[in-house]
Amino acid sequence: MARSVEAIVKPDLLVWARTSAGYDVAQAAKKLGARRERIEAWERGKEKPTVAQLRKLAEIYKRPLAVFYLPKPPKSFDAMHDFRRMPGQISGVESPELRVEIRRALYRREIALDLYKALEESPPELKARAEATEDPEEVAHRMRDLIGVSPNQQRKWKDENEAIRAWRTAIENLGVLVFQARDVEPREMLGFSFAETPLPVIVANIKDSPRRRIFTMLHELAHILLRQDAICDLDDENPREPSDLRVEAFCNRIAGAALVPKGQLLQEQSVADTRGPLEWPDDELASLARHYWVSREVVLRRLLLLGRTTQKFYERKRAEYQKEYTSRRKKPGFATPDRLVISTAGEHFVRLVLNGYANDRITSSDVADFLDLRLKHVPKIEEALLRRSSAVGTQD
Repeated sequence: MARSVEAIVKPDLLVWARTSAGYDVAQAAKKLGARRERIEAWERGKEKPTVAQLRKLAEIYKRPLAVFYLPKPPKSFDAMHDFRRMPGQISGVESPELRVEIRRALYRREIALDLYKALEESPPELKARAEATEDPEEVAHRMRDLIGVSPNQQRKWKDENEAIRAWRTAIENLGVLVFQARDVEPREMLGFSFAETPLPVIVANIKDSPRRRIFTMLHELAHILLRQDAICDLDDENPREPSDLRVEAFCNRIAGAALVPKGQLLQEQSVADTRGPLEWPDDELASLARHYWVSREVVLRRLLLLGRTTQKFYERKRAEYQKEYTSRRKKPGFATPDRLVISTAGEHFVRLVLNGYANDRITSSDVADFLDLRLKHVPKIEEALLRRSSAVGTQD
């Protein structure tokens, strides 16, 4: 019987690939279907994996095979500031799925920058900034003006799916890449962002509800205005470092005020008629939430900040909403490859890739690689983008 071909790979590259993917030895061995002693022997240089085993490891670690033949491990990205404090979660520790999403976001940003250069175009640059010492209501007002979504537009959206597409498109038009992570559980991460310009990045969790993702996008945009890379759970009430708590509360306040502006909310008949704090009926809170296409908790928090309800009522309803959300949360339904690409990669990035292909700056193989799909789906993507452009053109 022919002997399997050994892969000539350096042990430190095997260690780097495993640890940077977020696996310990036992987890990697289980994924591979091998004993942990085998993994340890490879990483100590006592034995070598076969080429077939190395290919399987590359698949598990989500790395191209060629990376294992580099002279030394590449430098990893600088860690983002971790604002999370989830129950049972250790800040600063990312699952393999989250690490893949972070690498994918950075990879797409580098592709986008290269494509702009190849097309001899300059990417739009977000120059607006904010300081943590500012009034969050003022920052929210500037953010809303910057995004350019009018109250009239907001009232015309027919459902939350149209709302999230509109907010996302408006943010991307600022020169921000907005992606959606598809393999990370919401209990680990709701959003993260890279603030470097040009082309800062926002990533929201596609497993979260549309209204909560809208809030996440604006929360992460606030981090970008602060020029701060971040990974967040958006909970500003659980225990954490005081400085982290202040920043998360600041970004939450900006997002809430941008989505539900103070002036508009106070003009709502039910709010304008209110005299002093009170307890709100569920149907009234739901109605206000639909008006702005936000969660009931966002509306309730705005009412609290404006003195239109009590802290006790807010805390009771917030606990109810969180319990309800956890029990009702569903996995995303099936999406065709073309729809999934636009949903996860975003129109800005997809259009840029297709433009590069149309102008002979990249190959068909590049398109398949950058969009992570087979070429036969490209015509459907182009049709979908054309329909979206037509729909935007008919709006006021």
